[in-house]
Amino acid sequence: MENNFADRLKELRTEKGIGQVELSRAVGVSKGVISLWENGLREPRLSNMIALARYFKVTLDYLAGVEE
Repeated sequence: MENNFADRLKELRTEKGIGQVELSRAVGVSKGVISLWENGLREPRLSNMIALARYFKVTLDYLAGVEE
């Protein structure tokens, strides 16, 4: 099954040129959590999704892979 959020998160992070550690510090989670999200093994809470969307300056729909 395709995981649009995981793919979109990794894409946004690599486009910004940052590592998982830097992103984890920016949104207040551990590096391991970022890895789990990017590998589709866990899904973030809404509060984490909002923090990620604000950090990357994208909509929640875009981050979730609902819109292009």
